[in-house]
Amino acid sequence: MDTKLSLEVNEVLAAGKTRFNLSVPQLVEAAVQRGEAMLTASGALRAETGKYTGRSPKDKFIVDEPNVHDDIAWGPVNQPISAAAFDKLYQDVLEYLNGKDLFVFDGFAGANETYRLPIRIINEYAWHNLFVHQLFVRPTAEELKSHVPGFTVISAPGFEATPALHGTNSETFIMVSFSKKTVLIGGTKYAGEMKKSIFSVMNYLLPQQQVFPMHCSANVGEAGDVALFFGLSGTGKTTLSADPNRRLIGDDEHGWSDLGVFNIEGGCYAKTINLTEEKEPQIWNAIKFGSVLENVVLDEETRIPDYDNGSLTENTRAAYPVDFIPGAMIPGEAGHPKVIVFLTADAFGVLPPISKLTKEQAMYHFLSGYTSKLAGTERGVTEPEATFSTCFGAPFLPLQPSVYAEMLGEKITGHNAQVYLVNTGWSGGPYGVGKRMNLAYTRAMVTAAINGSLAEAEYTVDPIFGLSVPTAVAGVPSEVLVPRNTWADQDAYDQKAKELASRFAKNFTKFQGVSAEILGAGPKA
Repeated sequence: MDTKLSLEVNEVLAAGKTRFNLSVPQLVEAAVQRGEAMLTASGALRAETGKYTGRSPKDKFIVDEPNVHDDIAWGPVNQPISAAAFDKLYQDVLEYLNGKDLFVFDGFAGANETYRLPIRIINEYAWHNLFVHQLFVRPTAEELKSHVPGFTVISAPGFEATPALHGTNSETFIMVSFSKKTVLIGGTKYAGEMKKSIFSVMNYLLPQQQVFPMHCSANVGEAGDVALFFGLSGTGKTTLSADPNRRLIGDDEHGWSDLGVFNIEGGCYAKTINLTEEKEPQIWNAIKFGSVLENVVLDEETRIPDYDNGSLTENTRAAYPVDFIPGAMIPGEAGHPKVIVFLTADAFGVLPPISKLTKEQAMYHFLSGYTSKLAGTERGVTEPEATFSTCFGAPFLPLQPSVYAEMLGEKITGHNAQVYLVNTGWSGGPYGVGKRMNLAYTRAMVTAAINGSLAEAEYTVDPIFGLSVPTAVAGVPSEVLVPRNTWADQDAYDQKAKELASRFAKNFTKFQGVSAEILGAGPKA
């Protein structure tokens, strides 16, 4: 096994006990012995992340280097930091790690051998190393012999930055250097930062290879028909793609090349708040030995998880390899999608539960990326907040939005894909008044979209949003399909719908050079 690291990192690791690509039982044993985590009644490993139970977007930086300066969409999402600041932090992190027992995972981001990125992740915590072992593509013994990392993640949760010294906004940092091909993470135990930092890297690298990177889940039917589900955390990507009647390709991150789609990851990272065996049996049954639970409350005596308990955070999570889902595609590759679903959790409760989009509407809604940040997914978010996340993944997109939008448009045209907008948010009123959309209804609507029965259905056009809404869907009460009919006060609905339409229009003013056809495909404020 090749265990050579860069000289600087090697000097640090040599001072302690470094363990490469340990097995799942070895990592579980190490995490328990070190007091980092405990086993649940089902054998899953459960850990708490302490102060930070979600991503820290305000603490994420990209090093402003000459080779990437003109490519990056600099701003609040992609905050610049100097190479000198990165170098200082890098040396301080290595000094902190000096002499510590560390855990190293060598593997890949990307199931497709042509486009995958060899990665190395160095962890201070054993449970973090189990997390990345399960979330990324695990190498064979033969692949390890010649593995040379194309990107390295160094995760040191116990090291806290000093803003005045390191140029950060707080003690927490997620810092990417494309020149040094290194990610530094510290000041947070939230494991999702490692997963998303590599996704951000892939969102920079893949377009250079003419591959469309996507924040979406994907599955495939018996006939080879592929469906994609775009959406932010908590909108239903993992839940809806885990369909017992279809094979799971992946639940969160994919690339779309000239060959078809492929999973960027090797595992799933499912939200577990209010998880039940009845509603989500595949996810429920995937939580077993080898899985990692984050911030899930356990009964002190039985160690049985209480998935309804959000006292630590609403953003409770389960991480497990994709092959824990029966029938999953291994490796995670399939053909070209015929159906694309945009998922939004509308906290206003005014968007239809499903609607068919024209190509221009698809481009408009992809650029808009309207949804709601759900409780706990980011620091400080305690209840749903309406937001626009460009391309349904703004926190992870280093390049200009137009790069990704144009790639989507080319794929829709090239493969004649049908696009639907699905609202998994609120019905019968806004958050606090209405109720979250019935999952059984959503599943029925998505099934109808995928099996083709909606392609030729009868539609009416929503007067405010301009969306084509089906008049009937098998298994769904007809009144649910028209959100205005579910509100007790329909005048209040009209007011709230116009308010959301105005938000769409205001948000879209930031996009320059958009065609008149796309601009005209939005809601009528």
